[in-house]
Amino acid sequence: MAKSSSLNIRVVEGRALPAKDVSGSSDPYCIVKVDDEVVARTATVWRSLSPFWGEEYTVHLPLDFHHLAFYVLDEDTVGHDDIIGKISLSREAIAVDPRGIDSWINLSRVDPDAEVQGEVHLAVQMQEDAQGRCLRCHVLKARDLAPRDLSGTSDPFARVFWGSQTLETSIIKKTRFPHWDEVLELRETPGAPSPLRVELWDWDMVGKDDFLGMVEFPPKVLQQNPPNGWFRLLPFPGAEEGSGGSLGALRLKVRLVEDRVLPSRCYQPLLQLLMESALGPAEEDFSSPLAVLEELTLGDCRQDLATKLVKLYFGQGLAGPFLDYLTRRELARTTDPNTLFRSNSLASKSMEQFMKLVGMPYLHEVLKPVISRVFEEKKYIELDPCKMDLGRTKRLSFKGTSSEEHVREASLGLLTGYLGPIVDAIVGSVGRCPPAMRRAFKQLHRRVEERFPRAEHKDVKYLAISGFLFLRFFAPAILTPKLFDLRDQHADPQTSRSLLLLAKAVQSLGNLGQQLGQGKELWMAPLHPFLLQSISCVRDFLDRLVDVEGEEEAGGPAKALVAPSVPVREGYLLKRKEEAPASLATCFAFKKRYFWLSGETLSYSKSPEWQTRSSIPVSHIRAVERVEEGAFQLPHVMQVVTQDGSGPLHTTYLQCKNVNDLNQWLSALRKASAPNPDKLASCHAGAFRSSRWTCCLQAERSAAGCSRTHSAVTLGDWRDPLDPDAETQMVYRQLLLGRDQLRMKLLGDCSMDTSPEEDAGKDSGSMEGTCPEALDRQREAAGRLLEVLEDLDRAHEDFQWQEQGKVAPGPLRP
Repeated sequence: MAKSSSLNIRVVEGRALPAKDVSGSSDPYCIVKVDDEVVARTATVWRSLSPFWGEEYTVHLPLDFHHLAFYVLDEDTVGHDDIIGKISLSREAIAVDPRGIDSWINLSRVDPDAEVQGEVHLAVQMQEDAQGRCLRCHVLKARDLAPRDLSGTSDPFARVFWGSQTLETSIIKKTRFPHWDEVLELRETPGAPSPLRVELWDWDMVGKDDFLGMVEFPPKVLQQNPPNGWFRLLPFPGAEEGSGGSLGALRLKVRLVEDRVLPSRCYQPLLQLLMESALGPAEEDFSSPLAVLEELTLGDCRQDLATKLVKLYFGQGLAGPFLDYLTRRELARTTDPNTLFRSNSLASKSMEQFMKLVGMPYLHEVLKPVISRVFEEKKYIELDPCKMDLGRTKRLSFKGTSSEEHVREASLGLLTGYLGPIVDAIVGSVGRCPPAMRRAFKQLHRRVEERFPRAEHKDVKYLAISGFLFLRFFAPAILTPKLFDLRDQHADPQTSRSLLLLAKAVQSLGNLGQQLGQGKELWMAPLHPFLLQSISCVRDFLDRLVDVEGEEEAGGPAKALVAPSVPVREGYLLKRKEEAPASLATCFAFKKRYFWLSGETLSYSKSPEWQTRSSIPVSHIRAVERVEEGAFQLPHVMQVVTQDGSGPLHTTYLQCKNVNDLNQWLSALRKASAPNPDKLASCHAGAFRSSRWTCCLQAERSAAGCSRTHSAVTLGDWRDPLDPDAETQMVYRQLLLGRDQLRMKLLGDCSMDTSPEEDAGKDSGSMEGTCPEALDRQREAAGRLLEVLEDLDRAHEDFQWQEQGKVAPGPLRP
């Protein structure tokens, strides 16, 4: 049985941030840290005191993490970035509400005395002799201390307090991983028993020493269970203080998901019920697992559940029947075709997540060339006369101020110059669209045509498909390319406006021009002729898109979204030469190479076109970790530690272009090597140079690692391996919420209220009017599902008893 822990994080927006630039504005971005490990960095929003990021991260974590922190900084072109403020959330605060945190939180000041990190290794003994009681505090070492000096290191020493006595260790210079191995003896003084406090400080030749953290043990602990091991450093009590809102606030959504995943055999009955329900009748189904899930799941949980269900059915080769089941249910309760799939129902969310799951490479292939052009050319585009900056055109032209008409004509030419290639790329992409998406759209097309066969509804079958593909896939990716990995940064305000106009045009194409000339945006009228000419191409594209053979996924159940031989990440990195001499300048020691990572190898060559490649088998990877900046005086360096059988460990050092690139490579390499045995529990955070490790100053190359490894810390994305056990476990947790309603059905209560989000034009969703035979079948299905849930309850209880070292009250049930 495995335990899983993950944080779902959304950095939504900020407000009332202080101005840090002379222009009276700021260029804010956020850094997200888990236990002082940087896991994400948002894009910079230029010239804004109320930035919108809207960035989401899923961070898979070890079960023992302590806190989550958000730092807001102002990016500066010259010099160091300015710190605006921070928000710190403890694990306990996040876990209080299972729904997580969704609120505005004020930023607090960053106090150096509160910015502590790392751990200290202590062994304490209480002894008595003729002179009385004596406390022996063995200060062995510390790791991952905060860097307090400009060199990126510290000069740490420990100060031990017991009663009125104080002793200090020696100072270890230029390290964040000091080894003291010193025993300090303190004699008990008269009076009440005293706690033991150990403080770590960074020694400074000029000025006062900098605080690095502390641990404290009460007298009762010293007497009954003297400390022996690693202890997390804490700030001084009350070191963090609020700012009263003067530093602004962030709107955050954070949810901690922790669960116990049972062996696969325990989930087989529920998995079988889920598969059967997707293949069964949908219109009069009220008691199958899918029907219960659809009715009960609301809000953000609906998107999470949709993602899990899509991956679960995709892994079983039944994504098509699953989407078809939800489509049939949606159509059965929809009377007005204009409202079809317009709400965030489970059917809509599932199709949306399915497109992201299987269609992201397709999306990149279609949109990336034009999106890159928009970012690189930075043209001024505006059609709305209320937003036109006529003075701007005067600054760029020698002909004086341009008229609105001139700006409109120039903008129209630029817009059609971008929109034309986008339309051409989309309508010419039928052969590149994933077959699974085409089959899903074909089934959707057929079901909608059956439900709305009348002539006045002839466009509904097209709108159902384009509503997903254009309005929920292409248009959002054009509007916010950063959120779809099309760009590393958010657009500046001018480029963002251009993207917004392009996204509006693509939405109009997705609506097949039905709303052109309506609403408040009549200033889009100059673009209407181009859009109307493109509608016929879009219709033809949709017809060709659904003209595909086959109904089911080819190849049966899928083991992974990406085949082991297919690259999951690629790009340029700087690689350190093998055994480069310490005297060799860094600029010569690191060479640019193009890397490919698949489930089988990490390979590289001088360029993407280079025929000769070197490779590292993924099965040889034992650790993938950050390297501290001081090792090579370079930022964003990581190390890949490998071992061929029982041979020696070998380390490859790679530099990434920025912190997000580093996080993504770390995550991809850790996930690819997750199944490997004999993973390292510790490694060195520096490099072995000039006959010693730069991190802990040990002189032996074979010295034990000084820093813990973080193999469990990864970022979730669409390429994550399929995990049917974890996915079924989440479904089980959601079904527990509907257990009471299932019991009511089983006892004969035939009414079930609809979801509060359902439209008034839809059926009530009750079993009223159902024939007796169908009613009996529904009660039988409810009884089967309740029995399966009870069996899983007992399995969890049995495993919990086993973990606590107790004998389970009964045999473990599958």
